Amino acid sequence: MSVETQPSPPSLHAARASRWSRLTEIQVELEDEAVPRARRRFALNMGEVSGSLGDLGTFLPHIVGAITVVKMDPTGILTTFGLFYAFTGAFYGVPMAVQPMKAASAAVLIEPMQPAAIAGAGLVIGAVFLILGITGVVSRLARALPGSIAAGLQLGLGLSLAALGIRLIETQIWLGVAISALMLGLMRYQRSPVALVAVLVGIAVGQILKIAPPFPIPDFGLHLPHLVMPTWAQIIHGTEYAVLPQIPLTLTNAIIVTAAHLFPREQHPVNERNLTITTGLGNLLSAPFGGYLMCHGAGGIAGHFRFGARTATAPVLIGLIFVTLGIGFGESGYAILRTIPDSVLGGLLMFSGIELALSAKLHEHQGSDLFLVLLMAAIGVALNPAAAFAVGLPIAYALRREWLRV
Repeated sequence: MSVETQPSPPSLHAARASRWSRLTEIQVELEDEAVPRARRRFALNMGEVSGSLGDLGTFLPHIVGAITVVKMDPTGILTTFGLFYAFTGAFYGVPMAVQPMKAASAAVLIEPMQPAAIAGAGLVIGAVFLILGITGVVSRLARALPGSIAAGLQLGLGLSLAALGIRLIETQIWLGVAISALMLGLMRYQRSPVALVAVLVGIAVGQILKIAPPFPIPDFGLHLPHLVMPTWAQIIHGTEYAVLPQIPLTLTNAIIVTAAHLFPREQHPVNERNLTITTGLGNLLSAPFGGYLMCHGAGGIAGHFRFGARTATAPVLIGLIFVTLGIGFGESGYAILRTIPDSVLGGLLMFSGIELALSAKLHEHQGSDLFLVLLMAAIGVALNPAAAFAVGLPIAYALRREWLRV
């Protein structure tokens, strides 16, 4: 059922006419309207269809690495991702994202791993986050953080995603620029299915000009994931290289920023505790079936929202697509996704990153708070959000106690 909102003030209409709609419109829509949550959980329109594809720029590059380097089974990855997407969308009632864990993906490309080691890492990180959520530790941590911490992490992550998108665009720069220009033009029209058009046009151009992998012969049938049972040695290996560097990144990007900054007061169950618990359960349940390490992510939400998603329809829809590709088509389902040119994925990722960076709302921070936001963003871009968090937290504490003046 479509969302009904109260009329916005004229100043907001003027702002929307002059710039892209920002991710924080979620707050305006959900705070201003007095509609029960059940009435706005689902809506079927082209915006939801387009928005469901908005996070492919984050999803597909990491999955390509897992399948080509580690030789993971595409059926297990697509099926478990799809089920987790559909569940989280239905549970949270908003365009909640499900993303590959990025630090773990880097470890996969650097350190030789077997699929069983990835499964071991999934079991461990699932247990860690489930415990952090059930005990309430993550909620106490989030309450102790000043708003400038989340804003700095969000700005840095948005800029990093935009930069990664530009690098992907450069792989086929003429197509990337053309698709980005097409998306920018379509964004002028509020109900345009921007991501859907970009993906379909990109696939068509890629096949016609033979600059993308050829469209596969679909192998339709019943393809079930294989059980993957790690040994203790493989669990330790996966924990050392994939879990330890991933925990602080997931805490910052997937949990603290997502809950504290993107969904602060709305009538749905998005909070640090629930995000931590669903992250833990998702990894624990998917790891034995060949699933990849998964978490929620602020960048993914920005992608879904940027391209039209406003309800749970978008994550449920992309979840069902992944499940269909995995169980119904197996390896050929993954091959279908690979026909999307990298430069098109880069365009999606670039606009998602810009959306996330803009929603950090720099104009709301002044003085020492603005300094901290910019410092953390710079460290996040140069290194990663976990490093920015480690540097920014003691500085924020020193500024609050007036031990440090800026």
